[in-house]
Amino acid sequence: MKQLFGGVLIAMGLLVMTCSGLCSLAVVAAVFDEALRDPSTLMLPLLVGGIPFALGFGAFRWGRSLSRKKVPEA
Repeated sequence: MKQLFGGVLIAMGLLVMTCSGLCSLAVVAAVFDEALRDPSTLMLPLLVGGIPFALGFGAFRWGRSLSRKKVPEA
């Protein structure tokens, strides 16, 4: 059961990271002309997609740690 939950967390984390990364890419493409004049506008994608990306990465790492099989000690 623990490995199933870990696999679900891995899948959810990958989906969240992918969607937020694509969203950040779209925001960068939308404000690219303005970013050439004012580089501080490149912080906007960090706010829009950075927090969900971090949450997705956390879910991915948590799922990966749950899904690994413990090696029995000899």
